[in-house]
Amino acid sequence: MKQTHLQQLVMPWFEAMPDAELFSALTATAIGVSALLLVYVFTRRLMLPGIQSVVTRLSPERIGALAPMLTKLNRRFAGTLCCVLYLATFDNVYPVTEVAALVLKTIGQIVLIIYGGFIISSIVSIAGGIYNQLEFAREVPIQGLIQVVKLITFMICAILIVSILLEKSPTYILSGFGAIAAVTLLVFKDTILGFVASIQIAANRLVTYGDWIQVDSYGADGEVIDLGLNTVKVRNWDNTITTIPTYMLVAGSFKNWRGMQESGGRRIKRSLNIDMNSIRLVDEAFHTQINSAIPLHDYIRVTTLPDPVTNLGLFRRYAEGYLKQHERINRDLTLMVRELQPFNHGLPIEFYCFSEDKRWISYEHLQAEIMDHLLAVLPIFGLRPYQSVTGQFSANEQHVVDKPSIKVVNAAPKSKD
Repeated sequence: MKQTHLQQLVMPWFEAMPDAELFSALTATAIGVSALLLVYVFTRRLMLPGIQSVVTRLSPERIGALAPMLTKLNRRFAGTLCCVLYLATFDNVYPVTEVAALVLKTIGQIVLIIYGGFIISSIVSIAGGIYNQLEFAREVPIQGLIQVVKLITFMICAILIVSILLEKSPTYILSGFGAIAAVTLLVFKDTILGFVASIQIAANRLVTYGDWIQVDSYGADGEVIDLGLNTVKVRNWDNTITTIPTYMLVAGSFKNWRGMQESGGRRIKRSLNIDMNSIRLVDEAFHTQINSAIPLHDYIRVTTLPDPVTNLGLFRRYAEGYLKQHERINRDLTLMVRELQPFNHGLPIEFYCFSEDKRWISYEHLQAEIMDHLLAVLPIFGLRPYQSVTGQFSANEQHVVDKPSIKVVNAAPKSKD
């Protein structure tokens, strides 16, 4: 075992002992390990936190939000500094055999490479955190690119570790990748596809954090909470989370409601089926009766009515006037009440307009309020909504129901005897 410089310095302390060389070697090793621990504690607890506090004072809002990432970086930087000192002072501090020295140096180099990879990962995460604080970060997310950089970093670290263990140049390791390229592509298929999809998503601004997307094939209907390299996480409106492969957003189709959220309103498109047997022409008496129940001039321009006009035509014009005067409807966007193709369930009357309030609860309440009102005024116009069991009876049918006729029939004929 070769004596180190530190061992020679402490050797005079143990000259009177029979095992002076052993005790001096143990003392030198203890001093070296203790020095590394002191350096780690000093940098981890005092020096780096002090630097972090000074930097945080410069921008408390931006840098303060990155405190957990900075703390993790401090811990990794302190470990890296200890590894560098360990390898730099190994030959002068630790008296071990040549085999042990080779093993311990190899372990130190591997740990140094791992810490270096973690430091780069922390720096990339901090850079991503700073980027996410910018105004346009929500429109152009780079989470996928950050994960790609981290993946490449740790792949390089793995190559360096293997080259150290095999005592070969990294180029020798890389030259062997050509033979296993097919296996590599198979293993990292989703990662490669996700990387390409992340670039397309960021460049074309297809999806960003907070977008409401709908992917029917995966049962996703909610808000995007994470855009990763391999997966996109969507928090559905029932608070479940659906995971979608990132490349499927490019390879398949999905609906993004961002355009609706950024527009002036949210579309209301509801239809009401009218019983076609209740449609008829309006005479003067019926017109007067309707006008006494609902002042039509508040909603309808009487001078524009055709002659003759139907009760359904009056109802359509009334409904359109009602929507135009509604304070929660955006009148700058498309607004109309139209008839659709009649079918065996009646004549559909569609109400097409846009709500100013795009929030879900308010939107649903407004739709219900409009439909409730229009259903309530239907009888005033002499119209009936169509439904499979209407509950409507004619006068004769009502009479039959109220006073059913019962006829007794003998089941068996009387005997002639």
